[in-house]
Amino acid sequence: MGDEGLTSISGGKRLPKHHPRIEALGSVDELISWIGLLRDYREIQNDNELLVSIQKQLMLFNAALASESEEKASEILVSATDSVNILESAIESLETTLPGLRKFIIPGGNILVSYVHITRNVCRRAERRVVKLDSTEKIPPLIIKYLNRLADYLFLLGRKINLDLDIKEIT
Repeated sequence: MGDEGLTSISGGKRLPKHHPRIEALGSVDELISWIGLLRDYREIQNDNELLVSIQKQLMLFNAALASESEEKASEILVSATDSVNILESAIESLETTLPGLRKFIIPGGNILVSYVHITRNVCRRAERRVVKLDSTEKIPPLIIKYLNRLADYLFLLGRKINLDLDIKEIT
């Protein structure tokens, strides 16, 4: 079916695989997988429940992005109204444990921290793809806001792991 360069979205509509909607869906799907990789590390087992809820949230967002109608997308996202607040609480919690930052940091420190930063970059790409789609088709603003906050959370998570492992950040 996809050999002709087309793929189906919710409702059966077929789009070219290079369509902005498919690019957005693929980027969010990749992000879900990268977060799954992070969950495999024992160093962040305390964050496992939040990471699973993030993956579930992103799956909902992909369902909404795959929907052909704004009404259907809004119905799908009814359960997601608190999602940004949950992330913002996690961000605030991490910020209280970290020293202030006045310079850019070079990502890395160990393999897990590097994976967290790669995941953050994938998140930013997904955000850009969704914003691009929003320029031509109305996308629920919650999705863009969530992706933005998620990238912030991932940045702080990388810093927190370095701190917990006593790895000096390189500025």
